[in-house]
Amino acid sequence: MTSSADRFPGFHVLDQVDAWDSVTRAVVEARVGRPSDIRFFDADEEATATALFDRLLDQDPEHRVPVTAMVDARLAEQQTDGWRYDSMPSDEESWRRSLAALAEDAATAHGRRFATCATEEQLALLEQIKSGDGHWHGFDRARIWSLWTRYACTAFYSHPDAWDEIGFAGPAYPRGYKNLGIDRREPFEVADAHPDDIPEAETQR
Repeated sequence: MTSSADRFPGFHVLDQVDAWDSVTRAVVEARVGRPSDIRFFDADEEATATALFDRLLDQDPEHRVPVTAMVDARLAEQQTDGWRYDSMPSDEESWRRSLAALAEDAATAHGRRFATCATEEQLALLEQIKSGDGHWHGFDRARIWSLWTRYACTAFYSHPDAWDEIGFAGPAYPRGYKNLGIDRREPFEVADAHPDDIPEAETQR
């Protein structure tokens, strides 16, 4: 895997802080400070959620965006998407129940917690949830998968470390962008040094 440092050499989004207004700067910089304390998840849920997010996002535990803390803060403050499927309980209840179900599956299959299963075991369990038939512990499989990935991706891609990974230069306000179009970069943007690493399906979207 190509690292973000190799892919966008010399690029670091926080080098752009002077181009943002004070409110924008404060919001972004708060995301790279100490993660908030866990308030919603209990210890077992936190461990399960962290392992789940690591698998969904392919995160390196040594350079991890604090997705668990960010999702926990949303749930503790009831900052939902503002909608839910009528067949699903509240997001808060769905998270508690689904993490407990994931832990139950791991215990049944491997005799240990999901967080302590090997990576391959965790991936296999998740694939069974995503691709299996019928409901999973009372959940529509596609909808619980949607809940997990929505929260995971919203948290991950709101963090400056993820912006470094994809070469995103951060908020456009108040400076804006003037060079709009494919391969028309601003002076502060960096070209992808390894464009051939992008899967073909991604380039056809």
